[in-house]
Amino acid sequence: MKIIQQEDFNLAESLQENKELINTHLKKYLEARYPQVIWDAMGYTTLSDGKRIRPILALESARACGGNIENVIPTACAIEMIHAQSLIHDDLPCMDNDDYRRGKLTNHKVFGEAFAVLAGDALLSYAPQIVIQHTPKEFNRDTLLQILEELAIAAGPLGLVGGQVVDIDSENKEIDIPTFNYIHTHKTGELFKFALRSGALLSEATNTQLETLTEYGRLIGYAFQIADDILDIIGTKETLGKTPGKDNIAKKSTHPSLFGLSQSKEEVRQLCSKAQQILIDNKLDTPLLVGIAGSIALKVMN
Repeated sequence: MKIIQQEDFNLAESLQENKELINTHLKKYLEARYPQVIWDAMGYTTLSDGKRIRPILALESARACGGNIENVIPTACAIEMIHAQSLIHDDLPCMDNDDYRRGKLTNHKVFGEAFAVLAGDALLSYAPQIVIQHTPKEFNRDTLLQILEELAIAAGPLGLVGGQVVDIDSENKEIDIPTFNYIHTHKTGELFKFALRSGALLSEATNTQLETLTEYGRLIGYAFQIADDILDIIGTKETLGKTPGKDNIAKKSTHPSLFGLSQSKEEVRQLCSKAQQILIDNKLDTPLLVGIAGSIALKVMN
């Protein structure tokens, strides 16, 4: 299958519009209060110039299911806070020890390690608070409880944290394919999958719609992580906004190290093509969802 490219759709413009919507609400939720230093540290990474791909997926999932995105914005912002928390902690000296993220100094380089740790902790606990306080009060409480449960699973030891733990524990080791797949599907994939599921759940999607968007999230989440592995090899500090080659320095097992660069690129292409096709087959092929899958593949195909 080929990657679908939509010449009549301006993907960059659509992503920017959605990013601005998310940023508007993130800024409101992260307005500085006492003690100011922690709010500054929380906002420093969360509001930095990232793609906002995860919250955008949540919004577009809702649109695909005919939902009201106002119901989804708090959860979408919570997802970005969880992602920002993971970046802050991932960059710490005890983990990846990186000095740059998104083209500027990492959180601990600006605020110190103690405040960086606390900023990550604060974002992790503040995210569900945002969902509870800002989702419209008339919204179905049972669905909201499901959202909170799935958010906790995606962010915690059964999701992102679990993947990160196995990733760290696998440094300087030869790992088997099931272990490798666990790292990728949990460290990155669970939050992608939750983003798609949250938009569908908050839009009262049908079972078929929910299953389709869940699978789409699984496919592009895995593709996104493989693409990240590839870009760590072929990218530059200027294009990545962070230090390239860190996986090799840490002797981490990545998709290219296990399967080779060429096969890794082909795997990304196949995963993204399959993601596009599953949307088309189930009539959920909004231009933005199709375009996001295509853009992940195109990042590494040149």
